[in-house]
Amino acid sequence: MTAASLQAEIERRRTFAIISHPDAGKTTLTEKLLLYGGAIQLAGSVRARRDQRSTTSDWMELEQERGISISSTVLQFEYGGRVINLLDTPGHRDFSEDTFRVLAAVDSAVMVIDAAKGIEERTRKLFEVCRMRGIPIFTFVNKLDRPAREPLELLAELEGVLGIGAAPVTWPLGSGPEFRGVYDRLTRDLHLFERSAGGMHRAPERTTGIRDPELRRRFSGREYDAWLEELEMLDGAGETFDAARVANGSLTPVFFGSGLTNFGVQLLLDYFVEHGARPQPRRSAGLPVPPDSEDFSGLVFKVQANMNPRHRDRLTFVRVCSGVFRKDMFVGDPATGNPVRLSYPQKLFGQQRESLECAYPGDIVGLVAHRAFRIGDTLTTNAAIRYDEIPRFPPEVFAYVRNERVERHKQLEDGLKQLAEEGVIQCFTTREAGPESVLLGAVGQLQFDVVLHRLRSEYGAEPRLEPAPFTRIRWLGPGTTPDQLRELYLGHDVKSARDDRGAPVLLFPTQWFVEYFARENPELELHAVSPGTRPDQ
Repeated sequence: MTAASLQAEIERRRTFAIISHPDAGKTTLTEKLLLYGGAIQLAGSVRARRDQRSTTSDWMELEQERGISISSTVLQFEYGGRVINLLDTPGHRDFSEDTFRVLAAVDSAVMVIDAAKGIEERTRKLFEVCRMRGIPIFTFVNKLDRPAREPLELLAELEGVLGIGAAPVTWPLGSGPEFRGVYDRLTRDLHLFERSAGGMHRAPERTTGIRDPELRRRFSGREYDAWLEELEMLDGAGETFDAARVANGSLTPVFFGSGLTNFGVQLLLDYFVEHGARPQPRRSAGLPVPPDSEDFSGLVFKVQANMNPRHRDRLTFVRVCSGVFRKDMFVGDPATGNPVRLSYPQKLFGQQRESLECAYPGDIVGLVAHRAFRIGDTLTTNAAIRYDEIPRFPPEVFAYVRNERVERHKQLEDGLKQLAEEGVIQCFTTREAGPESVLLGAVGQLQFDVVLHRLRSEYGAEPRLEPAPFTRIRWLGPGTTPDQLRELYLGHDVKSARDDRGAPVLLFPTQWFVEYFARENPELELHAVSPGTRPDQ
């Protein structure tokens, strides 16, 4: 492939994640972007009845039962001459690690905000992660088909709470039952919509101007005049769209609409395809690796087993960072340096897969049935390239897991090993736990629910959880010696353990115990995350 051909393929790619607080409508919007992108013909709903469709991105049985996203999902499709790699992420804080890993693999993000609630806790935290990673953000203010706060108030909150310029590209006409359309401030076109049955099809649309006489007949004169005044005020005092500022993260373009009724979705998609970030350089040892490098490199950001229960296989998700990925190519094993052949690569669309021959920077490749690549591994043809590892969040809740039936210990052991490699849970071994139990750590209780469900349904284990009295964990520095560990006086409430990679950790019942231990043992290094990972990268 010539350098010009590679550059052309890079320019076509748009790889982005959708992020939000729970229940802001993220998964519904994901489905509607697929509908308008031509990737599906009929949209489902996370609140679908038994006889209706479930969403394409929520493929796991437990997701469909609870109506929430539990695992991130990759969806690739072509639209407008571009190749779109869309990554739907879990919104609930208990699955923060999965979302954080996805944000290590994208070049842009679409932030979904509930028009009635504005900036919420998870929105703010995910925005900070995007800012830390330098990820440009497009904002979609959702649920305008329901009673909502004033658009000007929402813009002010975006700028005040998040500290970012907010440039409204579209502006809503009405809200709640009276939500009729959106005005494109750049093209000066007013898009009027009609609701489709269940929002499962594209919304019928008519384009007109803001001085259309019919508008005065459909809206009260006072309401219509107030809307025109808002547009004039935005033209005079509001932020203006600037592609350069969007790219450097100082400005977010704002779109208004409703994922449920499909109002305003296509405008968001069209502008994102045009102005979203192309694949960006990645840093290795502090130096940028350009996407058009001759060397192939990719980052493992997710591992998932049993996506297809009939095959019971394991899928490794790799973000192509530079060069060209080719089927059956060889890369260095991240653990040993020995050559590894990358066979059976897959193009991903939710739970669906198809074989692929090559992939380009920005693409997500699924590798089937390979050795146990770890999350954070770099796959490359150049051993000098190594991307920063993806950090592991410190668990906040702990529980011992035991099998109800001793004869199923092997099923429990196999299941926990796989779930730990996927990053669904963290496993720790303690002397007190005994050989028949393992200490589990999670960011939140929902992770335990997922673990129990999958151990039963996928591995045939019969697990039982017993709460453990810990709320804090600290990793000891890599220079900590076995003699130091043996000589430590931990007291009755603090326990020592090892994580699933063999690193020593200490478990504390409260933050007070952490601070007391640190004062009494100043010679020991304590880390909130594993010292092998760096969350600030």
